[in-house]
Amino acid sequence: MMTSEYDFLKKFLKSRSGLVLSDEKQYLVESRLMPVARRHSLNGLSELILAISKPGSMSMQNDVVEAMTTNESFFFRDKSPFENFRNVMLPHLLEARKTRRSARIWCAAASTGQEPYSLSMYLKEDKAKIGTFRFEILGTDISTEVLEKARTGIYSQFEVQRGLPIQMLLKYFSQQGELWQMAPEIRAMVQWRKLNLLENFSHLGEFDVVFCRNVLIYFDQQTKIDVLNRIYRQLPDDGFLVLGAAETVVGLTDGFEPYPNLRGVYRKKQAASRPAGSSSFSRSTAKPSTTPSKTRPTIQALATGSRF
Repeated sequence: MMTSEYDFLKKFLKSRSGLVLSDEKQYLVESRLMPVARRHSLNGLSELILAISKPGSMSMQNDVVEAMTTNESFFFRDKSPFENFRNVMLPHLLEARKTRRSARIWCAAASTGQEPYSLSMYLKEDKAKIGTFRFEILGTDISTEVLEKARTGIYSQFEVQRGLPIQMLLKYFSQQGELWQMAPEIRAMVQWRKLNLLENFSHLGEFDVVFCRNVLIYFDQQTKIDVLNRIYRQLPDDGFLVLGAAETVVGLTDGFEPYPNLRGVYRKKQAASRPAGSSSFSRSTAKPSTTPSKTRPTIQALATGSRF
């Protein structure tokens, strides 16, 4: 692949999804896009790059974005975020929302569904203390392909062996040959929607908990700031933001602060702890954009959720 072609791809993917590709990722681009070229009967990446640069190639452009946002996810990934949800966030919501008796959770990079389904299984495990309290879980991703897999809830033996306790496998899955399918009552607890985090997501409404894990690491600093500031607007004052182990709000926005003793969990900065006259948002994005930069479909991982 010529340098000029790779430069075009980097700009294309960033504008569509926010993904920032370094020069050493060229091997990854080639391995993921060659199958796309073959599927469209093209002779290599040069023809593919030329094709997506032309008007009327939206379908092919989407295929390129989806190929580059192949996600990796597994059940109860990193464990502590789910333990924090069960031991701290859930009890708080049951008490703080006891009059309303409902709460909303957003998994903003849901990939193939393991994250929201992990939360659903914990909620099902705690059904005795939850009672009639209603939880709405929304999983979003930029990739149509991974969302379809998530909706079916069908996973390979390898996938269910990654992080899923054997007791939960036997309790909440049915075996279909060499595959395993999530129980209908667990699948019914999650709604799915295609979404690019670069786009305006205010229409989703307010959420009590937002899981946005292992997504920001693929964005440049300005995009991280913009996404965080817009998530801020989707949370109530006592809401929770959960980021990945390698992600932080430090240096990006003064709207959030670490939740005491919960690694990777953030809350809106308490008014008493804010310096006088400080803004809830980083000065660099006092008015964050609500529209995607240029064209945008997103490589969801970018809003997948997709991870790689």
